[in-house]
Amino acid sequence: MTAQDIADALPDIGSLRDLCRSMAMAEAIVNPGGECYHSYSARWSETEEAASMRNGSGDEYDIVFARTGAYIRGFDHESPLSPYGHEDVPEPWPGVLDSVPEPFRRYVHEPAFTDEDGCPVVTVCLWRDTDAPTWETGRITFPEGHPDPDGSDWLFHLLLTPTPEAFQAFAEDYYETSVNIEAVRALYELRPLGRGHIAALNPSADVETVIAEAGRIGYPLAADLLPEAG
Repeated sequence: MTAQDIADALPDIGSLRDLCRSMAMAEAIVNPGGECYHSYSARWSETEEAASMRNGSGDEYDIVFARTGAYIRGFDHESPLSPYGHEDVPEPWPGVLDSVPEPFRRYVHEPAFTDEDGCPVVTVCLWRDTDAPTWETGRITFPEGHPDPDGSDWLFHLLLTPTPEAFQAFAEDYYETSVNIEAVRALYELRPLGRGHIAALNPSADVETVIAEAGRIGYPLAADLLPEAG
């Protein structure tokens, strides 16, 4: 698969935002206060939110949710489309960023998405205007003989398989712990986070730490976690 394939498979902007918040909240409970694979910032800027993935091995993605729409950039460090797969000066693969429209151009050179020399760290890029019916990507000639040339298939696996079961399988493998599927289902339905969800997912989690993470994610809290509940 390539970005051109997953453009038709990704959820719409609103559903993708909800999914990213749910994933980040579930993982923040499984691994409270630690480095998480998935994260979410409800205050990435004054007007933007952002979801991120970092696997600790140099592979990553970011999704910016803005008033104009959403912008996705991903980086697979082993991809043949890597800017660093050339002998000369690193540069993005032709077509990956060439047709990014004006409302999203500033993200191409966003410092958080570039290296120390200003080169965009990207092998896959998609975008979608708020009112657009589908995601878009550039016109790219991919190298032959590679099943996942830009890394989009595995980078966005949990976004393309938006089920609690998929998250459970990921978290149990990555964190080597059991994960309560009913608690994950509740979070995937964006039910307000309560003490019962925390206890079900991670009985040893510090509740105040989880509450702070929920604030960063912008995830709703149930009455038993609100300040007035004591």
